[in-house]
Amino acid sequence: MKRTRDLPQTLQNHLAGRDLVLFDGECVLCSGFFRFIIRTDKAQRFHFAHAQSSLGAELYAALHMPRDDFETNLVIVDGMIYERLDAFAAAMAAVGWPWKALAVTRFIPEPLRSFLYHRLAKNRYAIFGRYDVCMMPDPTLMARFINREAEAS
Repeated sequence: MKRTRDLPQTLQNHLAGRDLVLFDGECVLCSGFFRFIIRTDKAQRFHFAHAQSSLGAELYAALHMPRDDFETNLVIVDGMIYERLDAFAAAMAAVGWPWKALAVTRFIPEPLRSFLYHRLAKNRYAIFGRYDVCMMPDPTLMARFINREAEAS
């Protein structure tokens, strides 16, 4: 498991103190996960970014992950970076009860967890569909999106 403190300093500064859900904004399933977090995150602890954003590209590069295939969603909670099904489990634990119970997915043996995640991730567009462009949040929700371009100017 990786920590935000192991990221380049510019990313550390940008993410300091923020919990984040980084998701494929063109993937119907991934966007559904994002919308689920919005509904269940009563404390509004999570911020969001599309994998296709400049922040997404920087995070994927820093983690040595492909920047053109967004099959791995990332969740950052309390400075820890989670990938794949571990990201789902971390997000569920963070939003609290009753959803916290879904964090039991972290106890699925790693080989099976990886197999299931990769099978679903590789086929997510075929099974669930794909948006032509990233979903844009409403103005209220936009405040919870991390936008590197806007913050850099």
